[in-house]
Amino acid sequence: MDREFPTYVTLGNKKSFKGQSLSTRALQSGKFYRLVTAVDAKAANALDEDAILCKPGTLDPRKVKGKILVCLRGENARVDKGQQALQAGAVGMVLANNELTGNEVIADPHVLPASHIKYSDGLMVFAYIRSTKSPKGYITPARTKLGSKPAPFMAAFSSKGPNTVTPEILKPDITAPGVSIIAAYSEAQGPTNLIFDKRRVAFNSVSGTSMSCPHISGIVGLLKTLHPDWSPAAIKSAIMTTARTQDNRMQPLLNASNIMATPFSFGAGHVQPNQAVDPGLVYDLTVNDYLNFLCSLGYNATQIETFSEKPYRCSKKITLTNLNYPSITVPNLSKSITVTRTLKNVGTPGTYRAKIKNPTGVVVSVKPESLKFKRVGEEKKFKVTLMLKKLKAAKDYAFGELIWSDGKHHVRSPIVVKEA
Repeated sequence: MDREFPTYVTLGNKKSFKGQSLSTRALQSGKFYRLVTAVDAKAANALDEDAILCKPGTLDPRKVKGKILVCLRGENARVDKGQQALQAGAVGMVLANNELTGNEVIADPHVLPASHIKYSDGLMVFAYIRSTKSPKGYITPARTKLGSKPAPFMAAFSSKGPNTVTPEILKPDITAPGVSIIAAYSEAQGPTNLIFDKRRVAFNSVSGTSMSCPHISGIVGLLKTLHPDWSPAAIKSAIMTTARTQDNRMQPLLNASNIMATPFSFGAGHVQPNQAVDPGLVYDLTVNDYLNFLCSLGYNATQIETFSEKPYRCSKKITLTNLNYPSITVPNLSKSITVTRTLKNVGTPGTYRAKIKNPTGVVVSVKPESLKFKRVGEEKKFKVTLMLKKLKAAKDYAFGELIWSDGKHHVRSPIVVKEA
């Protein structure tokens, strides 16, 4: 989201680094405090690799008291690190990302003045502490800032593909806001959800896929209210084909390490609820399509009857790549393959034309190249052929897209390919 809660870490050498926090506690204004790394403040029996993470029992209060403690992200909860720092006598905490979490900083309701900073800034803080005998620092109180850039970006904790069960189906399908989400919160527990936290709040900020999922669930409910005749597959298609793959700078979505993200991070893209209301066309599925999907996974007649509630005979030819899904994934392309899709009109009459962005090393063609719809509910089939270029095929997964557009609607499907 394009909203953040900045708090700045200022060092004794006058360098300043922007972090994130929702701590309601603040240091004495303008007063600099001694900085110490958790390794330098470790207990006698603690290992360096445990102490740097500020795990319980790894800190020596005599070395921590009255100082700002610098901890590394990882393993134990971010807010628990702050609690360990507070119990050891720290006046504040700087939480530095590890290399894996990169630039993903999260605003947490820490129990002491704190700032969560990115990996590269953390390296500079550690370097400063090593460079002087009396390292000092200050943490500013948290504020609220709107319109931050880039946004959105993919969180390091976000669930990622490829799909290990059915690699012919792209996962994830979609992404939605999941970092520092503010919502109503139970007063049966503290904002950190940890036993030591006796605070009670009516609203809280939480991060995780558990925050992203409710956004999509709510959008599904709203779409079903607006379009009660739409199937679950049609709703999923509307959400996926109208998603965005650019941030608010009109640049490709990035991951937490400032590297361009892929459909294995965001699926079809970042959800756009207003666009999903009027997708123009949808990729729909019937009950038989789902039963055939189970057939392709090797379910027997007895198992499938559990879902169908009556005997069901599997089709002789079932290919997962032909499942009428809003994405196209070919995990083992050898020379060429042709897949079939069907689009249903859920909007105004119009003529849609196909536009292709080829994955690296692959040529994609569509037949027919245009589809004319005259009424709501009308369906049209088309075929997509993917062909490897000689000596230029990608050895790893490559990504492209297929867009059907009538000038108003842009029905976008990601294409994911890997050479066999």
